[in-house]
Amino acid sequence: MNATPGTTSATAAGTKPLRIAYSPCPNDTFTFDAWAHGRVPGAPALDVTFADIDITNGMAERGEHDILKVSYAVLPWVLDEYALLPCGGALGRGCGPLVLTAEPGRDLTGAVVAVPSEKSTAYLLFRLWAAATVPGGVGQIVVLPFDQIMPAVRDGKVDAGLVIHEARFTYQNYGLHCLADMGEHWESTTGLPIPLGAIIARRSLGTDTLRRLAEAARSSVRMAWDDPEASRPYVLEHAQEMDPAVADQHIGLYVNEFTADLGEDGYAAVRGLLERAATEGLVPGVGAQALAFP
Repeated sequence: MNATPGTTSATAAGTKPLRIAYSPCPNDTFTFDAWAHGRVPGAPALDVTFADIDITNGMAERGEHDILKVSYAVLPWVLDEYALLPCGGALGRGCGPLVLTAEPGRDLTGAVVAVPSEKSTAYLLFRLWAAATVPGGVGQIVVLPFDQIMPAVRDGKVDAGLVIHEARFTYQNYGLHCLADMGEHWESTTGLPIPLGAIIARRSLGTDTLRRLAEAARSSVRMAWDDPEASRPYVLEHAQEMDPAVADQHIGLYVNEFTADLGEDGYAAVRGLLERAATEGLVPGVGAQALAFP
């Protein structure tokens, strides 16, 4: 989807809200509902834009917005200007991207594969999986909006599709088969959670403000856990006609202890992903200190 203006939280007169962009997916609207609507005491006000991950990745590369939800895969290109917040993002177990095909067991050697972005964690996980399991190598990579990938596979326009988010719960409705789970491969080879989406904020805001932002994000998700019904109108308003039960599954899968705090395992997962991807030549190398929170 295109970037669209969203909700602006309450702000004191004369105080300019911070510009934030995140997706309309249930995990993001659930996480940021309290903050976006001015219910987190002492939190900076927000001016919200909704945009899919490929768009927010581009925003980060261009230095747009103060706070962004991006793919961990884009961090090597933006960490000079943005700091990784230790909360608010999406990591987990059993929640990885899937490779779907129209027929079971398809050989992907030389195949045309649709992906949601070439600067996404999903894409990095896919390339790491393919390097280990498709000796002949896949063929052409085609970037499509994530909601067009399953129809393209079903209709034979591509040989396989890499899907994310709620597609985990709906791909069988398209008559498709799961060829491989990128998360299972990642977890079985590393023992680490799957790093998907990160929250970053402009370093120029200063250390004190960055710490306030981290605490606001942490408080917002905890408030959502304490009173899930409070966020439901916001979640369903932006869930793109998603079934409420699927939205609940989505939140349950992607909003977890790592959303409140990356912790040791979370940081190890991020470092592991970027180091492996750099070894494969998929991303530039990132120094250990670049990921540290001020």
